[in-house]
Amino acid sequence: MFVFSRICYTFATENKKARKNKNINNYKKESFMNAQQVVEELKQRFPNEPEYIQAVSQVLPTIEEEYNKHPEFEKSNLVERLCIPDRVIEFRVTWTDDQGKVHTNMGYRIQHNNVIGPYKGGIRFHKSVNLGILKFLAFEQTFKNSLTTLPMGGAKGGSDFSPRGKSEAEVMRFCQAFMTELYRHIGPDEDVPAGDIGVGGREVGYMFGMYKKLTHEWSGVLTGKGREFGGSLIRPEATGYGTVYFLLSMLETRGISLEGKKVLISGSGNVAQYATEKCIQLGAKVLTLSDSDGYIYDPDGIDRAKLDYVMELKNIERGRIKEYAEEYPNAVYHAGERPWGEKADIALPCATQNEINGEQAQTLVNNGVFAVAEGANMPSTPEAVKAFQDAKILYAPGKASNAGGVAVSGLEMSQNSERLSWTSEEVDNRLKLIMKDIHENCVKYGTQPDGYINYVKGANVAGFMKVAKAMMAQGIV
Repeated sequence: MFVFSRICYTFATENKKARKNKNINNYKKESFMNAQQVVEELKQRFPNEPEYIQAVSQVLPTIEEEYNKHPEFEKSNLVERLCIPDRVIEFRVTWTDDQGKVHTNMGYRIQHNNVIGPYKGGIRFHKSVNLGILKFLAFEQTFKNSLTTLPMGGAKGGSDFSPRGKSEAEVMRFCQAFMTELYRHIGPDEDVPAGDIGVGGREVGYMFGMYKKLTHEWSGVLTGKGREFGGSLIRPEATGYGTVYFLLSMLETRGISLEGKKVLISGSGNVAQYATEKCIQLGAKVLTLSDSDGYIYDPDGIDRAKLDYVMELKNIERGRIKEYAEEYPNAVYHAGERPWGEKADIALPCATQNEINGEQAQTLVNNGVFAVAEGANMPSTPEAVKAFQDAKILYAPGKASNAGGVAVSGLEMSQNSERLSWTSEEVDNRLKLIMKDIHENCVKYGTQPDGYINYVKGANVAGFMKVAKAMMAQGIV
C-alpha cells in the first residue's frame, strides 16, 4: 500500500513538474519575437504597401536578437506597436491651375511615433507618393531621429502633386491648399514637418505663410525655412554634408582618406548638390550626377564652376541634367540609365528609394567601389544590401548616413525656441559631432566577431533601443 501511494505521489509530482515546464516553455515561446512571422502578419494586413513591408522586413531581423533579450518587450507587444503608426492622416487637396482648371490631389501625414519628442519628418511632393511609401519613410524616420540623440519623434507626409512643370503661382496655390488641412495636425510641440523631394525652400515658405495666416501665430512649426524668417544656416547643406561626414568616419576605420577618390553620385537635387560640394572641398573627384531622365558622366570631374552651373540649372531654371552635357562637351549623357555601371571608389546614392538593385550593386563591387553611404532614403534594395555586405565593403544605410538633414532641422527648432540664430560654423560643428556620435553608436552595436562593421544592424539596434525604452517607460498608450 505504501509503495503504491509512493508511486502515485511520484507520478503526480512529475506530472506537476511537466505541466510547470510546459507552461514555462509556452511563456518563453510567447515572450520572443519572430521577425519573419511579424513581417508576414503585416504583409497580410497591408498587402498593397510594398515599400513599407520592405522597410519593416529590413529592420526587424537586425533587432531580433537584442529585442529578445528583453521579454518585457514582447509581453507588451512592443514590436507591433512600433511598426504601426500612431496616426495616419489622409485628405483631399483641391487647387486651381493658371488656366482656371480645378485639380484634385491626395495629401497625407503619417505620424509614426512620438515617444522621444514631437513628430518630425519631411513633406514630399512627387507623383509616386502613396500611403505605403510614406509609411516606410515615417518608420525609418523614427529610427533616424532617435540616432541623432535629439528629442524628435518620427513622421512623414506629402502629396502625389509634382511641382515639375508648374508655374510659381500654381505651386503657391497648391502649397496653400495643402496647408489648409495639414495645419490642424501640426505644431511646434506636436509635429514639425520639413522639406523632402519636391519640397525645397520655396514650398516651405509658401506653406509657412499659410500656416501663419490660418493660426495667427509665428512659431517654428516648419524647418527648412528661409534665413530671413527663422531658417538655420547650413540647413540646405546638412543632408549632403552629413552624408560625407559619416563617410569620412567610415573611411577612418580602415585608414583611408577621401582625397583623390573617384565618387559616383546619383541625383542632382539638394542632397546630391551639397554632397558633391563637400566631396570637392575634401579633394575627391565626383564623376556623375543624375535625374529621373538619366545621368551624366564627366571624366574630368565636376569642379566648383560646374557645380555652380548645376545649382543654377536645377534650382533656378528647373532644367534637366542632360543640359550639363550640352554645356560641357567632354561629359556624356546616358538617357534612361543610372550611374552604377561606372568605375569608381565610392558611391553616394542621393536620389530616391530602390535606385540600386542587386545586379547593379554587384557591378559596383566588381568595378572597385569599396564604400557606399546613402544620401537618399532606402536607395538600395535588399538584394543590393546583401551584395555590399557579402563583399564586406563599407556600407551605411540612409537612416544613419543621411541623418544630418533632420539633425540640423532639430537644431533649427532649438534656435526658433530660443529666438536666436547660430553661426554657420557653430551649426556645422554641431552637425559634425552628431554624425560622429551616430557613427560611434553604429560601431558599438554593429561590430561583428570578425571585425566587420554591420552598419545596418548597428543603426537599427541603436535607434530601436532608445525608442523601445521610452515606449516601455510611458506605458501602454
